[in-house]
Amino acid sequence: MSNLMRWLSALREALMPQHCELCGGPSAAAPVCAACAAELPVLGAVACRVCALPLPGGGVCGRCLRRPPAFDASRARFAYAFPVDRLVQGLKYGHRLALAAYFSRLLAESARPEGVDCVVPLPMHRRGLRERGFNQAVEIARPLARAWGLPLRLDAVRRVRDGPPQASLEGAARRRNVRGAFAADARVVAGRSVLVVDDVMTTGATLDALARELKRAGAVRVENVVLARTP
Repeated sequence: MSNLMRWLSALREALMPQHCELCGGPSAAAPVCAACAAELPVLGAVACRVCALPLPGGGVCGRCLRRPPAFDASRARFAYAFPVDRLVQGLKYGHRLALAAYFSRLLAESARPEGVDCVVPLPMHRRGLRERGFNQAVEIARPLARAWGLPLRLDAVRRVRDGPPQASLEGAARRRNVRGAFAADARVVAGRSVLVVDDVMTTGATLDALARELKRAGAVRVENVVLARTP
């Protein structure tokens, strides 16, 4: 299904002129025109190196010092605010798969993480995958791994327990919702440094639960690369 969606998206782009997803104007070969791209809310370079929230002076924020997450570092390109939120929703719910490759290119412009052994996209439960037809994290991670010359391991971890969408929950409910939700394969991740890719990081509860499972299976380090971070 994922391959079919990519093929249909490529066919549509070949047969129809490309227009900007935001303003509707001509956008050449990209889904976002240059003028709109210049308005995207880029996060500043100074941020908590663990959770990627803006932090004057850098370092590690008080929240991560008080309650360290299982992951070791995070990087985000944009704030999850207009119009990035509209683009992300267009990919996830509008099946605008061209945006996944666009997001990958934007992420690949930053430096390749040092010492990383493999790329692991955040997995979806099979029920959600059947309903959507694709995993947006996989579609972003695939070209990103290729650009950085890293192996993409779709077999590293599975989502074994489903639950309500995280966006519908808050605080402690988010952490409970993803507790025990993942199962990692120690044969793939043991002794390795893993780079997790996802579209949006909100509270970090899902990425924390995934990192805990990866480390339980023997991963020595877990870093996150996400397109957008909720302020």
